[in-house]
Amino acid sequence: MLDGVRPGERRSWWLREALAREDASLAAATPPLHGTTRADVAIVGGGYTGLWAALRLTELVPGARIVVIESDICGGGPSGRNGGFVTSWWDELPALIHRYGEVDALTLARATSEAVDEVGAWCAANDVDAWFVKAGALQASAAPAQDGSWSAGVEAAVRMGVGAEYRELTPDEVRARCASPVFRGGVFMRQGATVQPARLARGLRRAALERGVVIHERTRALPEDIAAGGGRDQSLATRDALRLRTGGGTVLADQLIFGLNAWAAGWPRIGDRLVTWSSYMAMTEPIPDRLAELGWVGGEGLSDARFTLHYLRTTPDGRIAIGGGGGRAGYGGRVGRAFTHDLGSVERAVAGLRRLFPSLADVRMEDAWGGPIDIDADHLPFVGSIGGSGATARIHYGHGYSGNGVGPSLVLGRVLAARAARGLGAAADPAAESPLTRHRPRAFPPEPFRSVGARVIREAIVRRELAEEAGREPGRVVAALSRLPRRLGYHLGPE
Repeated sequence: MLDGVRPGERRSWWLREALAREDASLAAATPPLHGTTRADVAIVGGGYTGLWAALRLTELVPGARIVVIESDICGGGPSGRNGGFVTSWWDELPALIHRYGEVDALTLARATSEAVDEVGAWCAANDVDAWFVKAGALQASAAPAQDGSWSAGVEAAVRMGVGAEYRELTPDEVRARCASPVFRGGVFMRQGATVQPARLARGLRRAALERGVVIHERTRALPEDIAAGGGRDQSLATRDALRLRTGGGTVLADQLIFGLNAWAAGWPRIGDRLVTWSSYMAMTEPIPDRLAELGWVGGEGLSDARFTLHYLRTTPDGRIAIGGGGGRAGYGGRVGRAFTHDLGSVERAVAGLRRLFPSLADVRMEDAWGGPIDIDADHLPFVGSIGGSGATARIHYGHGYSGNGVGPSLVLGRVLAARAARGLGAAADPAAESPLTRHRPRAFPPEPFRSVGARVIREAIVRRELAEEAGREPGRVVAALSRLPRRLGYHLGPE
């Protein structure tokens, strides 16, 4: 039942809930930028990546002037709209091994695993009530075609001596955690948690302000090729400053960090290997008694095993928030109404909820919202620097989370901070040489082939998976199109 639910008419349920409890005086602390300001490090993007980087910089370079530029408000982008799944990369071991080899794959999986606990510890230490619940992440097959889709990851974990981190479950074990009539076998990731994502984002903002970070919200940085020469200012006595233009002013900085998520796709040189995609969520009314009937009371994050997966979690008052990955591709890095106002994508997510839990057919949906995700060819994030090499590089970026950035953003934020701090002459931090900096995914075709191709292939994948769930064979054309990315060398889509 979607009566009255219209995505895009207001902010996400998460962000409205977080803002309603926030001290109103904090709004005045982050005015739009007017005129010219100077910074040791300017950070573009006030979401998780930018704010984690800012906080780490206050530790690596005490006293440095750090300025964060955010086009909306902190948490207004994906950081305040996502599902709130804080997960590690144990499920990504095969992809990590393919990209980095076994040693670095294990290093990165452990880093993201530790990040889950670090998010919880940080919230406790900074008095941020972000509803952190560490109960693991459960993925369950919801159709025969999904059975065993996790097998390569489980086998890799066992081979590398970390089998307890990513463990296969029998159908009975799955149903003991959540009794969906369509669930079959599954897999459980021990290092997984959920949070109220907007509360976390706004908590990071508050902590950054308390540490002296300057934040300018509602200040849009203007996309330009800073490294091509237009971004340098010749007036500084020490060395040329990088000049970041905004809608109302200018930031002169020694180092620049871009934590833009999907919006990076619209920037020259830093977003040329991204496709933007929409993802939508819907929220039920409170139904704690119905959750108890399902046995879903442990707080686990939950998903099916489709490529265009459904992801679900519960809230303290007994709601279900469900998201669906069957959205739309953007064009040329633009993030428009298709990312926020697409009722059809919401209906797909809700249809997924009804299929997984037919007993909830009468439950009312109270809210829905959408947002962008940034996808690269490997379905894993990466970090890069331009404007020099090693310690001489002054422009740093990190993106490509592909919808799984809540926990990994802490890791990327630290890597970005370490690289910027090195440029300021700070003591060496091993994070600056993270494996994440040693790989750049392959490029997608240019527009219009990029977005048109992405839309055609994603629709084929959605149709294939719907047919498989219904017990039908997908048509030959649909099946062939759904496999095309893998055959072209992209680690995207079903096998």
